Amino acid sequence: MNVLVTGSNGQLGTELRRLAIDSPHHFIFTDINNFPGTETVYLDICDRAAIDIIIASERVDLIVNCAAYTDVEKAESEIDMAMLLNHQAVENLALAAAARDAAIIHISTDYVFSGEGNQPIREDAAPAPKGVYGSTKLAGEKALFKSACRSIIVRTSWLYSPYGKNFVKTMRHIMRSREQVSVVYDQVGSPTCAADLAAALMHIIHGPRIEGRTVYHFSDEGAVSWYDFAQAIRELSGYDCKVLPCRSEEYPSKARRPHYSVLDKSAIKKAYGLEIPYWRDSLARCLDRMED
Repeated sequence: MNVLVTGSNGQLGTELRRLAIDSPHHFIFTDINNFPGTETVYLDICDRAAIDIIIASERVDLIVNCAAYTDVEKAESEIDMAMLLNHQAVENLALAAAARDAAIIHISTDYVFSGEGNQPIREDAAPAPKGVYGSTKLAGEKALFKSACRSIIVRTSWLYSPYGKNFVKTMRHIMRSREQVSVVYDQVGSPTCAADLAAALMHIIHGPRIEGRTVYHFSDEGAVSWYDFAQAIRELSGYDCKVLPCRSEEYPSKARRPHYSVLDKSAIKKAYGLEIPYWRDSLARCLDRMED
């Protein structure tokens, strides 16, 4: 099977590269950026014609869409760009895949929900995004469902890795340079190590042929506030920086974020027999791999 990965130089795509070495399938890693030491095919997923060409030339059977506009704060002012990458580009991929009878695994987010409940969120819960990022990601989901493309949407949350920009790397940088940092304690979710999500995606890739349209939720096990997450980063990194709790309204932000976005993972665990790691264990393993 020929598997095309978009956004392959981001957090999730980089982890998929590591796992693809041992896969029997042929992977084509694409991005608009090329990093030293990585073999990357240039592909702008906003260009429908370019997508058609590569899908035909590489005889693509499956697309794993890791590309997205993910800056939650900037999305509030860069609405057109967020919509282009999170909605229109997904539609481009879906239509191109449908024309070839290829399938798509598309990565979405907990931000499509309002986060106003207090129970883990099932796949069939009604979406109600609070900000531009969540709204554009939901628009991408709808575009995928409207197409005739065979697809799986995997919603995840609080993604981090040794690569790119994420909460863990930001906290480590701050904790090395400051005596204290304030972090919100009234937003609860589940951190997800990109390596764990990549492993779950490999189970799907190596599993039965994708049929119809399915949505799954995936994150690491457990629930935690951003404050508790930061405390764990400090403790496991051995930093002396003091972490102070604050409320969301005390933190200057344009974007409104879910207060509770813990995802129910029962469906994906049952479908693929997954054993999902506890978030703190995965954090410790990730920190061991970080060089900064």
